[in-house]
Amino acid sequence: MTALMKPIAIAGLAASLFVGASVQAGELTANAAVNNNYIWRGLTQSINQATVSGGLDYSSDNGVYVGTWASNVEYAPGDPFSYEHDIYAGYAFDFRGFSYDVGYLYYNYDEEAEFDFGEIYGSISYGGFSLSVNLLTNTEADEPVGVNFGFLDSQYVSANYGFEVGNGVEVGLHVGWHNGDFNEAFNGVPRDYFDFNVSVAKSGFSFLVTTTDLPDGGADGLDNDSVKFVVGYSHDFSLWGGE
Repeated sequence: MTALMKPIAIAGLAASLFVGASVQAGELTANAAVNNNYIWRGLTQSINQATVSGGLDYSSDNGVYVGTWASNVEYAPGDPFSYEHDIYAGYAFDFRGFSYDVGYLYYNYDEEAEFDFGEIYGSISYGGFSLSVNLLTNTEADEPVGVNFGFLDSQYVSANYGFEVGNGVEVGLHVGWHNGDFNEAFNGVPRDYFDFNVSVAKSGFSFLVTTTDLPDGGADGLDNDSVKFVVGYSHDFSLWGGE
């Protein structure tokens, strides 16, 4: 998503968080992207169709940040999902050569879908390596009989390695593992699964090859077992602050 509005609203939120704090500078940025598919944790969030997304982020010099991001989504023709709107806040810092990031992320969908949910997350990175964990904290989704969508029910763990091969070309390697009752209900999958991808990016352009170890999605046409190719372009805009 993961993952990619209203500038006045998010700037106001950021300001309310930092009133009284020793923050003297920060940066507000915006981002926009187009892709031929929206892949989240190895699975299409747009029935393999194109998406347009964008977001706003505010980061302070002390490591605190807040942000919002939105994209069109669709999981089956005519379903009640039409958009995803994420809101998140966290704290990023460095210590003894390692970089850390902890925060909370809320996924908001159409009211009729009744599947909003939230996660806490944390990551640690060193050089080009990183390890991250996302844990379910809350959801408005109804629980089927015998199923529990409780605190920490679902987890997503991923490992990543990124490096530059020259001329600004960046390569990324990723493996992730998703499990839990909520994961199965939200994604319509029969079990926990691994996802894998390789990406190449330069100057905002990106190319991704991704797949999972799940069986075919069946009649829904999501072809979870197939290799998918995603191409896209993204651009960041500095709205205020920064160097």
